[in-house]
Amino acid sequence: MVFARGATAWMLLLAWLLALAGCDNSPYPIGEPATNTAYTAFSERSPRHLDPVASYWNQDTPYTYSIYEPPYGYHYLKRPFMLLPKLAEAVVEPVYLDKDGKRLPADAPGEQVAESVYELRIKPGVLYQPHPAFAKDGQGRYRYHSDHPLQPGELGARRSPLAFEHQGTRELVAEDFVYGLKRHATTRVTTPISGIFSEYIVGLKDYMALIKREDARLRAGLDPASLDKPFLDFRRWPLAGVTAPEKHLLRIRIHGKYPQWKYWMAMPFTAPMPWEAEAFYAQPGMARNGLSIDRWPVGTGPYMLVEFEQDRRHVLQRNPNFRVDTYPCEGMPGDREAGQLDDCGRRLPFIDRYVFQVEKEGTSMKSKFRQGFLDTPEIERSDRGLDFLVEAEDSEEVRRDHVAKGFQLPKMPDLTNWFIGFNMLDPVIGQGGTPEQQVRNRKLRQALSIALDWEEWSRVFPKKSGATAMGPLPPGMFGSRQGTLEGVNPVTHRVVDGKVVRRSLAEAKQLLAEAGYPDGRDAQTGRPLVLNYDFYQVLTPSLKSECEWVVKQFAKLGIQLELRATDNNQFQDKVRKGKHQIFWSGWLADYPDAENFLFLLYGPNGKTRADGENTANYGVEAFDVKFQRLKFLDEGPAKQQLIDEMVAQVQQDAPWMFGYIPWGSGAFQPWLHNARVPILVKDHLKYYRLDPALRTARQREWNEPTLWPVGAGAAALALFGWLGWRAWRQRELATGRAAAVPHRREG
Repeated sequence: MVFARGATAWMLLLAWLLALAGCDNSPYPIGEPATNTAYTAFSERSPRHLDPVASYWNQDTPYTYSIYEPPYGYHYLKRPFMLLPKLAEAVVEPVYLDKDGKRLPADAPGEQVAESVYELRIKPGVLYQPHPAFAKDGQGRYRYHSDHPLQPGELGARRSPLAFEHQGTRELVAEDFVYGLKRHATTRVTTPISGIFSEYIVGLKDYMALIKREDARLRAGLDPASLDKPFLDFRRWPLAGVTAPEKHLLRIRIHGKYPQWKYWMAMPFTAPMPWEAEAFYAQPGMARNGLSIDRWPVGTGPYMLVEFEQDRRHVLQRNPNFRVDTYPCEGMPGDREAGQLDDCGRRLPFIDRYVFQVEKEGTSMKSKFRQGFLDTPEIERSDRGLDFLVEAEDSEEVRRDHVAKGFQLPKMPDLTNWFIGFNMLDPVIGQGGTPEQQVRNRKLRQALSIALDWEEWSRVFPKKSGATAMGPLPPGMFGSRQGTLEGVNPVTHRVVDGKVVRRSLAEAKQLLAEAGYPDGRDAQTGRPLVLNYDFYQVLTPSLKSECEWVVKQFAKLGIQLELRATDNNQFQDKVRKGKHQIFWSGWLADYPDAENFLFLLYGPNGKTRADGENTANYGVEAFDVKFQRLKFLDEGPAKQQLIDEMVAQVQQDAPWMFGYIPWGSGAFQPWLHNARVPILVKDHLKYYRLDPALRTARQREWNEPTLWPVGAGAAALALFGWLGWRAWRQRELATGRAAAVPHRREG
């Protein structure tokens, strides 16, 4: 019957609605959240480079620091940052030699040191991750290169090292570090640190010229546009400054005394590289199939890359060959109470897989975190928690939701500074040509430094807030007094009843008058003082509001600030020519040493004169002499005193309006344990631990289906069914009555 068929359709529709009510909205396959897999996102493109000599971008770090291991690393919990051995057996002190090669005492003046020699014992028994580059046949011959190179067409559609049937490994040896450091001379990929390393590693500068010639000889006559390039085997050419006298002994020779070298040995730039990997990837067809070290790295770290979908998805998986490494048992005060030492002595890593999925929209990323579908929004970022903190401050409902869900939102000062600088070559606000002009210009810079209220900045722009900087050094490194009463900048602040307060606008106006600009006008001509503010980005609405805020700060003194916003290329061209006046800038630490920030004010490092990183072109002989001494000093009272003197000097000279130390912040789910804001320590993935059972339960709780639409749909279906039945019934009755009336016979 018609009604029976219609009723069946209604029942199927009702069943579908009921089934829909029982489904969740998880973006993952059924049961996957119950596994020991962590989920995070990335908002930009895939990592730029995974080759350790080329990678220098923050979005690369979750992969490079998890796959490669340099000789050293940082203690996960202790602050100030503390170096620990990673692939080396110990953090070693260098041996100092004079110009005749004779050994000097450890406390010899830096000027006497001609060479520093680091001898590192490498841990024996460390194995590389499984990889076809190491695979050998029964006779010990390489299956996929050297003895049995891939033949044309044999590579096929294989686009991952895991697609090869045979995998292998071998032990790490000191020669792998030698090979890795030699690769900074390569012409095949970008090498951003080669310039710095060539200044210090003995012989590297000449070695780079040699490799350039040898590579040109290898490629002579070949198609320059071809993706295939012959194997550049660095074993063929020795490098004087890096050798392996024994199987597990690495020797590195450095020009002069350079205490900061130890920090470079905690970065992937100094990680080992097996020659087999380069030989494997150098074969014809590999580049065309996306097979290279830059895409598929080979290391000894806790994880290995097993999936790479450009700009879509990446997966790190536990390295089955990873050495024995354990969670720390010591930390900072409060770490034990916070549960940060609960895993003391347990073997690392804890998590089996990390899945990175692209999320182009920030709103979608935050929504998935709130629903429990991301364990942390972006695992490499040190600012993702601030969005959630600001939203909680703005809304009591949001704050209660965060508390109820148990979100972890830690906040601490980052190892970064943001500031507004003055071009010290500028005649108006710069150094000045005469002693009298120097005094007036200094007072002008000091007045502006007082007027620019960074405390207000943090209130107006809470998502870009931080601690007001008192000098060039953020906290967390030796020598910094940021955050202490001893470190207060006397030019811009005072201590009143134990509290730090900004000096008054009246004090700034007094300094401005003494500089020759009462009420913002030239005392001699009466003309208003007009200054230029150079910004390195085209203004979006949010950036425009920030720049307008800066303009208003100058206006408090009656000074007109003209905004000159350009793209970064134009800005860089302008500062190289010294055509800038006042500018916005910042610096993220490469390593936790005061030298890494104070070199931004070192005269010979001037941007305009030497194309260095001293964009302010600050050049004062007394500061430069102290900086030269600082480079040679190890941590101790003498270094602390020198840092204090240098910071005091730049506080008075005010080449920067010391801005703010941004908050490092993180957003972590309650089931992600040992979570820390990834400030400087970038190998943090191995320390995180998951509670998948809690995650599964909370995802169900936070994403319960809304049932009233199903009830309403069922009621509507019932009503529709009853109306249909009644219409059908009426039709049947009418048909029956018509059948009961006798037909009249015509005629």
